Amino acid sequence: MIDKKDLEETRKDISSFDEKRELLIKDSRNVIKTSKLIIYSLHRKELKEAESFVLQIKKELAELEKHISLHDELKYSPSYKIAVQEYVEAMAFFIFINEKKLASRKELNVDAEAYVLGICDLTGELVRKAINSAISKDFKMASEIKDFVSELYGELLKFDFRNGLMRKKFDSIKYDLRKLEDLVYDLKTKGLA
Repeated sequence: MIDKKDLEETRKDISSFDEKRELLIKDSRNVIKTSKLIIYSLHRKELKEAESFVLQIKKELAELEKHISLHDELKYSPSYKIAVQEYVEAMAFFIFINEKKLASRKELNVDAEAYVLGICDLTGELVRKAINSAISKDFKMASEIKDFVSELYGELLKFDFRNGLMRKKFDSIKYDLRKLEDLVYDLKTKGLA
């Protein structure tokens, strides 16, 4: 009739999965929080603090990956996906500030979707950095950021983004670029850049 042993094993499997999912959600929150701390430190020009958060986030991401290795289906969890996107954004911003280049997907060791979504979010932080640079009279940095975002936008135009989250985030780059162009234009008309 009813295989109670089979149902008991099924219950344990579901319970175990739920426990792993809850741990993934908790650890995802840690990655997201540390991502924000990296970005905040970089905006305040606290590079040593940002570097320590980079070491921390790499350990936190490794913990997330352990959860995924135990339950492959967890990689489709929204918590995990958002955490990896935030990781990409923070690390890409860190690498831009330190090396004036775009972090590669290989360098960050993430999937294509998380990488694109993260670098799309990066441009918002770059706009903020450009504005703060202009306020600090670092007009060269503001101009370099505009050129970087322009080049990034041009490269991402080659992708075939359909409707959805990627399209929405990609479209936001256009508005970020417009803000940067306006900023640099204003600086140039005032003879500052």
